[in-house]
Amino acid sequence: MRKKSFKVCSGLAGLFALSAAAPAMADVNIYTTREPGLIQPLLEAFTASTGVAVNTVFLQDGIAERVRAEGESSPADILMTVDFGALIDLTTQGLTQPVESEILEAVIPPALRGEDGSWFALSLRARVLYVNPELGLTEFTYEQLDDEEWRDRLCIRSGQHPYNTAMIASYIAHYGEEAAEAWLAGVKDNQARPATGGDRDGARDIAAGICDIAVANSYYVGLMRSGAGGPDQQTWGDAIDVILPTFEGGGTIVNITGASVARHSPNRDEAIQLLEYLVSDEAQRIYAEANYEYPVAATAVVHPIIAELGDLQPDEMSLDEILPFRTLASELVDRVGFDN
Repeated sequence: MRKKSFKVCSGLAGLFALSAAAPAMADVNIYTTREPGLIQPLLEAFTASTGVAVNTVFLQDGIAERVRAEGESSPADILMTVDFGALIDLTTQGLTQPVESEILEAVIPPALRGEDGSWFALSLRARVLYVNPELGLTEFTYEQLDDEEWRDRLCIRSGQHPYNTAMIASYIAHYGEEAAEAWLAGVKDNQARPATGGDRDGARDIAAGICDIAVANSYYVGLMRSGAGGPDQQTWGDAIDVILPTFEGGGTIVNITGASVARHSPNRDEAIQLLEYLVSDEAQRIYAEANYEYPVAATAVVHPIIAELGDLQPDEMSLDEILPFRTLASELVDRVGFDN
């Protein structure tokens, strides 16, 4: 029996090793923008369960360029990204292939997978609201972010950050360009300080009295409150309430970690087997524990810190419908001077 293993490869040496070994050993080769260490527990569990080894190549940028340059000889089986725009871009560039899987289709809601099976969400990060507890807020909508009530009271990172262009693109998809521009101008007017820093800085600045509300991602709450980010960040996390906002009549904005089967996957069956494992309750629990993200599987256990935020109801508009507005979202950020 072949020895079960988990290997992390990078650079040309890793690529040559993948090219030579993958077809003979039927390993699964992943190109990923997610740090391999964050998914290592999942891959080790998969290998222990199936005997199929998993190799990862971490590419912070340039997955599309790499796969395109390798062409039909590419050893990549799975392409994994931490942003839905990057994932769907791979599909529109013809670098992925459709997959039919009853398991994936049963677990993943339609809005969180490609209609033709060309991409699949594996975990979710909600775009939430950090709130000064003294306000006593329990509900909020994205439409309220431009209300005059919040003048000089809102903290947010750069509008050009993918987290925010995704949110703005969602607003455009719901209401159109003109309404989105007016809304974004109002959100800018509400800023308590320039749009800069990171999401956790919003919690820090609420604790410091600089702002009363902040737009940020849900998983940072886990990183802060667990102490994983250090004692200062734990203090920030404990100093805020968190609300899962929704669109009026809709759900909460989410971004995803997701994956596709590469167009020229040499180990297609094993790649699909891995994707199906990654949406199992076991794998979703491991991932939730490691990364404080919401499972995509409704039956999976949510990390207790994240469960305290409330039940996530993702907006039902398909990410495929939102993606075309990402470029326009970036243009609106510049048009209203959001980061100035």
